[in-house]
Amino acid sequence: MLKVNRFSNHILRNINFSLEDGENLIILGSNGAGKSTLAKVLCGLTPSEDVEIFSKKLSRLSAKQRAQLINYVPAKLDIFDEYISMREYLELSRLYSEFNVDQALKLLALEDLQEKSCKNLSSGEAQLTMLCSALLHNAKITIFDEPTANLDPKKTKQVFHFLQNDHIQQKIIITHDLNIAHKLGFKILYMEDGAVTFFGKNEDFFEEGNLQNIFGSSLKTVAGYFMVNL
Repeated sequence: MLKVNRFSNHILRNINFSLEDGENLIILGSNGAGKSTLAKVLCGLTPSEDVEIFSKKLSRLSAKQRAQLINYVPAKLDIFDEYISMREYLELSRLYSEFNVDQALKLLALEDLQEKSCKNLSSGEAQLTMLCSALLHNAKITIFDEPTANLDPKKTKQVFHFLQNDHIQQKIIITHDLNIAHKLGFKILYMEDGAVTFFGKNEDFFEEGNLQNIFGSSLKTVAGYFMVNL
């Protein structure tokens, strides 16, 4: 389980929620609401005594223990070695997974790109590479920060199906994509101005009255899908 006990800093205000073992979460919110800041708190990049993971204080765990329990996958792949290939990057990513690199590449249909330099990957290819690295890391909880950002529809669908399956043990997904959030069906945490304003079931968040309270006239529903009301 993961528990945050009334954490506050210069951005976040009184963050208080918990996830049970095996429970998945979507974090939603406007730009600047504190979503990525919260993710860094949850994975220990911002140390805090207010975060517990599987009944242990996250700040008191060693780097190895944290790596076994929680992994943060950023929104952008940053590689400083311009010569490292995708395959070499993934070999370095493999920690606790039963998958080997060849199996992971096949699962995400990346075999043809494995010798390509990470510096030369497109944004979509880089996003899939990070998903593949998360699979090979295989922490008990994985936080994905905007995993479908800047993807075309085909790759977005591929990422959706990856997030939908059980290859990753427990998932926390930060996204602006309401359709992805709705279709995944995970519990929802919504943030505004550094605070949690909703935490609960997926169906309760996507209830018409709740959407109206949050988004007002900026959102409309068409055939079960959510669109910007231009």
